Amino acid sequence: MNARFADPPVGGTIDHIMSVLPSLNPGAQRAALICVDRPDEVVEMSGADLAEAAETSPATVSRMSKALGFRSFQHLRLLLVRDLGAAAQSDSSTPQGTAGRLQQLAERAGSMIQSSLASVDADSFEAAADAIAATPRLLVVGTGASAPPAQSAALAFVMNGRACEAPADGVAQQLAASTLRQGDVCLVVSSSGANAVTLAAATAAGDAGATVVGITSFAKSPLADRADLLLVTGARFRAWDPGALGSSLAQTLLVSALQMAVADRMADVAERARAAVRDEVLGIVTDADSDTDPDEAESPVSAERSRGQ
Repeated sequence: MNARFADPPVGGTIDHIMSVLPSLNPGAQRAALICVDRPDEVVEMSGADLAEAAETSPATVSRMSKALGFRSFQHLRLLLVRDLGAAAQSDSSTPQGTAGRLQQLAERAGSMIQSSLASVDADSFEAAADAIAATPRLLVVGTGASAPPAQSAALAFVMNGRACEAPADGVAQQLAASTLRQGDVCLVVSSSGANAVTLAAATAAGDAGATVVGITSFAKSPLADRADLLLVTGARFRAWDPGALGSSLAQTLLVSALQMAVADRMADVAERARAAVRDEVLGIVTDADSDTDPDEAESPVSAERSRGQ
């Protein structure tokens, strides 16, 4: 594949195709969608066969393959063969009935999570972690279905010593973004990369001179045009998942990885913050237990908290 991508992990070829598909021209998109929807047929096709099925030219199929990051259509086809073989082996070992359905759902979700980060560029990830660790001010934005991963990321940053802002309201996000300065960072989470409210905040942050880190499912999206650093998760929507769950899982996994990378760069601060959070949680739980059981002796944590008051 090209310099941006390594071979997708097993099961991740279609996810990778979907993440880049919006950037293709109409003829190439038709061919790519056939690869996504009918991979079992595509593995038996030549480039000319796929071109005929997509009502385009063999040259377009060749350009599509390279635009997706593959060396050739043959390279793409071999990766689809690999993924289909792995899926068939997994399905053959799944038990029947409710237990089998639950196991299959868990396995498919696990496979999706594993392959969803195949499109993340390692250099961009490291640069994003460096920028977030060093910035004097971090703003996290995300709306719609991307709001929960964004809010979860903000909480994780704070609990690990990386102070940040994460207003829930879209207008508040845009206004906060407009007050950023050069050296500040705006982390933008948007699965589609096209949410108008989120894009307004990203644009305001960029206009203010801040570094915009984008997390999205599509490598070519309006957010990509606004982001200084772009992190792409898998974009495939599954029959067992209307899209919101899978997208949220992939985004949450990526922002969690980013938060851990930032914590590694702020090890001393992160350790102190985690210790403070741990003590506070223990105190909260202990106080709650004491309220429900007045005969229980005061715990060491509660005693220590009382002495400090």
